[in-house]
Amino acid sequence: MIHYNMKITLVNHDDFVAIFTFFCYEDTMNTRILIAPSLLSADFSNIREALAIIDNADADWVHLDVMDGAFVPNLTFGPKFVKDLKPFTQKPLDVHLMVEHPERMIDAFAGAGAQYITFHCEAAVHIHRIIERIKELGCKAGISLVPSTPVSLLTEVLPFVDLVLVMTVNPGFGGQKMIPEVLGKVRELNTYRRTNGYTYLISVDGGVNIQTASSVREAGADVLISGSAFFSADNPHSVTKELRGNIEV
Repeated sequence: MIHYNMKITLVNHDDFVAIFTFFCYEDTMNTRILIAPSLLSADFSNIREALAIIDNADADWVHLDVMDGAFVPNLTFGPKFVKDLKPFTQKPLDVHLMVEHPERMIDAFAGAGAQYITFHCEAAVHIHRIIERIKELGCKAGISLVPSTPVSLLTEVLPFVDLVLVMTVNPGFGGQKMIPEVLGKVRELNTYRRTNGYTYLISVDGGVNIQTASSVREAGADVLISGSAFFSADNPHSVTKELRGNIEV
């Protein structure tokens, strides 16, 4: 008979949660990276073709940048646009509200068919109330921050959100070069998630292309939003695979 000497150390509840979360998180590290092409870089005169390109490229979401010309210096589209394109894709519609007073637009975009609705912490006062309203409407709630906003401003609402969108360019225009220093926020959010057992996805938008994607993935991002690099490519399907790291799960 073989005897084993085993030393069992009891841990308190908080230690147990931290250990459990760590191993659960490690088990999910090889899950599929989600690719969300941004229609901001598509040909607006042929949106149905743009949606077909996304479908054929095996991308995961359709990202929709809503701009009001006030919060950011550009104008794009409203809820009718989202409603009209909804019948032509089975992909989740990921609506990013770059607008002032986002609480005034939540209901309309939810009614238009958005699955994810993300708004900026810089544009709202009652952030928790807006998050709860998005969820009441049956959508996933996301919060976003511009490059100059620290993650520390989000800590009180991180337990409640489904997604955190890190802008790695100053929002308002497509085709910009990534500010690589901002990826430190992705690492910070990743640490918060791992330490506290949060379940939000981390999304990155701004200058995401074949050259920068590996650093975005390594920082801990789950969702890569790409506009110009995707829609200007000769082979969007190949770009999708490279953005994902050529890993299919």
